This record gives sequence, structure tokens and C-alpha cells, in this order.
Amino acid sequence: MTNEASTSDLYAHGFRVQPESRGRLLRQTPAILWFTGLSAAGKSAIADKVEARLHACGRLTYILDGDSVRLGLCKDLSFTDADRHENVRRVAEVAKLMADAGIVVLVCLISPFRCDRELARSTAGKHNFAEIHVHATLAVAEARDPKGLYRLARRGAIQHFTGIDSPYEQPTAPDVFIDTCSTSIDEGTDIVLNWLDGH
Repeated sequence: MTNEASTSDLYAHGFRVQPESRGRLLRQTPAILWFTGLSAAGKSAIADKVEARLHACGRLTYILDGDSVRLGLCKDLSFTDADRHENVRRVAEVAKLMADAGIVVLVCLISPFRCDRELARSTAGKHNFAEIHVHATLAVAEARDPKGLYRLARRGAIQHFTGIDSPYEQPTAPDVFIDTCSTSIDEGTDIVLNWLDGH
């Protein structure tokens, strides 16, 4: 016998104020924009500009960036495959709650595994969800290497680094594709905003 409640004992309360009402209050449609790609591909740079443009138009937004969430929400996680799965699961749940609040959420996570990105989409439920593949070849990402992480990974100082000793599973059918080897940050920003306008 145990006194602890199980998940079968839990239920979602039917609160009166629903996500649709919050969206109407904010005069916007919530969405989750999920930026995936190698480190240094340009995910955060594009998301930053997208958010700035939306903010200038009076939209309420929030960026969940990989480094930031690992400093707080996910600071107990390593970079093993199991912890990467858990990292994405937690962020997907937070993004869903923020979208429920009426916010346009921009998530910048390498999220290297297809199954995790599919989980994020299913977690989003009825909210608009875009898997945005910010693509750069490994050679280009390494040449940029603003944090010096690829150099450390090549020397073995960082383990389980995506693209070096941990795989990145390319999206097969992303909602948005941006190749930053040939597309500028401003052009990539326009591509994302055009997708939003259509949804």
C-alpha cells in the first residue's frame, strides 16, 4: 500500500477561462515556433529577430532558448540521449502552457532526435506549431563556432556533442526550412514571419 497518488487519480480541472479567451484578450493567435538545427546554425539569431519584429507589432512573445533553460529548468540534466529526451519533454510542456496563456512561443533547441520533435508537436495539441529547420552544414557551423564548443568537442573536452559524437537527425518534412549557408538572418526572419501570416 502507498499513500501517494498515481496519475490515474489526477484530472484536469475545467477552468472557465480557456486559451481561446486569452488569445482574444491579447488580440493574437498563440503559436509555438520550434527552431531546430546544429549549434551555430543560426536558431537563436533568427528567433531573436522574429521576436523583435513581432514585439514591434504589439504581439506578446517569449523565447525559450536552450542555454537559458539548461541554466534553470533543466540544470539537473546532462547531454546523454535520455537527458536530451527529458530536456525536450520539459520545454515542450512549458511551451504548451505558455501558448495556453495566449503567447507566441519561440523555442530554440538543437532537439536532435525526430521522436522528440514529434513529441513537441503532439504536446502542442491544437496550438499552431511550426518545426523550423535552421540548417547549416557541419563545416559551416564549425567555422562559425561562436562559443568555441566544436573545438572543445573535437578535443574530447565535451562529450555527447551534436554533430561530433552525437547524431543530428535532419527533419524530413519541416514546416519551415532555412538554409543559413545561403540565407541571411534577415531573410530567414522574413520566411518565418511569412509562415506565421499564413497560419
